[in-house]
Formats: sequence, structure tokens, C-alpha cells
Amino acid sequence: MTIQNQNIDGGAAFDFGRTSADYAVYRDIYPPIFFQKLLDRGLGVAGQSILDLGTGTGVLPRAMYSYGARWTGVDISSEQIAEAKRLAAESGMDIRFEAVAAEEAAFAEGLFDGVTACQCFSYFNHAALSPKLARWLKPGGRLAVLYMAWLPDEDPIAGASERLALQVNPDWTGAGERMRPIAIPDAVTAYFDPVDHEEYMLDVPFTKETWHGRMRTCRGIGASLSPERLAAWECDHKALLDRIAPDTFTVKHYAAIAVLKKRETL
Repeated sequence: MTIQNQNIDGGAAFDFGRTSADYAVYRDIYPPIFFQKLLDRGLGVAGQSILDLGTGTGVLPRAMYSYGARWTGVDISSEQIAEAKRLAAESGMDIRFEAVAAEEAAFAEGLFDGVTACQCFSYFNHAALSPKLARWLKPGGRLAVLYMAWLPDEDPIAGASERLALQVNPDWTGAGERMRPIAIPDAVTAYFDPVDHEEYMLDVPFTKETWHGRMRTCRGIGASLSPERLAAWECDHKALLDRIAPDTFTVKHYAAIAVLKKRETL
């Protein structure tokens, strides 16, 4: 499913479905502490029903499955959902996945204890989605937004890879990340009250192969480049890593979480 947003990459089209096979291999990179931040806040635990927005290949529901919550994941990409279903089935996980835009999903009122949105929050139409989330959540239900990004100014390998990505796709607006709180639009706070937020540093392990795969799955590369430009980037990026990267290394990232609570009176 092609997505276009004038505030993202200059309005250029992108489709994460094109990266689904790579996503299934290279995007399950979040360390245990990333998921522990949800557990510390009492989210994703036994007895709860949780909706994961923009679930992709179901990384968050699959990682949290053993803690006992009942998970539902939705994503606009049918290819991503196909991979999510396959990976969950291979692990014997009973997770409901549905290929639908979050804004177009239909769930019963008060069905969920919590909603999560990992690495996807900026893609939604919040004015359309927020009132639906408020209806789908039980009284006192919470929305948790999660994010993790490499830090190009603090990590030389990430910085070099990012500069190369910008050479082939100068309109990509995902570059230049710095540690910051997750921005919550006014359309969301019209229905939800912020509860807390946290930002923290991480060193994420990679090999040259897995870092190349991680870069290939990003919006500015695999989700948007033509086959010819992608092939040229692949050749140049592999050569770059052969020059500057050891066989194994870590890349500096930051992670962030923001938790909001459904307003009692709307």
C-alpha cells in the first residue's frame, strides 16, 4: 500500500510492503529493555487486551506475547501482515492480525485495555484516529507510543550510512535524529492526557549484514527507491561497510516512550 504525505519526504510515495521480507529478518532489533518499559508501566500483561497500531511484521506483539496479554495488530500493508501471520504461526502464537489502515479499522467500544504504536505514530491521521482510539479503549485505558532511532551525529557508522542514503534520496526526512521526547499532536491530547515519558540511550548490536539489512528496510531506501537506484545503493553501502565497519559492532541509538491516558470526560 503506497503512502504519501506532504510532511514526509517532500510528499514522495513510499510502500513498506516492498520491504516486508527484509522486515521479517532485519527489523526485530529492539533490546529487552525496550519492551520492559511497557511492562514497568503495567502494559502488555496477563489479562489485558492490547491493540498494536502499525504493527508491521508484528514485532511488538510477538515480543510481548509470553507476558500473557491478548494482542491484536493492524497495519495498512497486506504484505507486512502476511509476514506477521507467518512469523506468529511459526512460533505457535495466537495473535489476531488484520490488514487495514488504523483510521479505517472497526472495533467494539471498550474492547481494549491499551493501544501501542511503535515506530509509526507520525504516519497517522490523528484527527480521524484519536476519537476512535478513545472509543475502543476501556475507561482508564492507555495509549503508549514507542520509538527507537540511530544517532548519526554520535555514531560514525550510522552517520556514514545515513549520508550515503541522503545521496541517493536527498528528500528523505528521516535523517538527522537526535534524542528527544516523542511529539504528541494536539489532535491526540484532545482525547488523551499525557501520563509520562522517558528517553534513554542504547547500544544496539549488528553485523555488517544485519546493519545493511536494517538500512535497506528504512523508508528512504527500500520503501521508496526504484529497483535500479536500490541496486546501486546496495553496492555502494556494502563497499562502505567493508571500509569502515568491523565484522561485529554496536550502533548508538536512543529510544523513547510516551504514555497517555484516555480522558474520563470528552
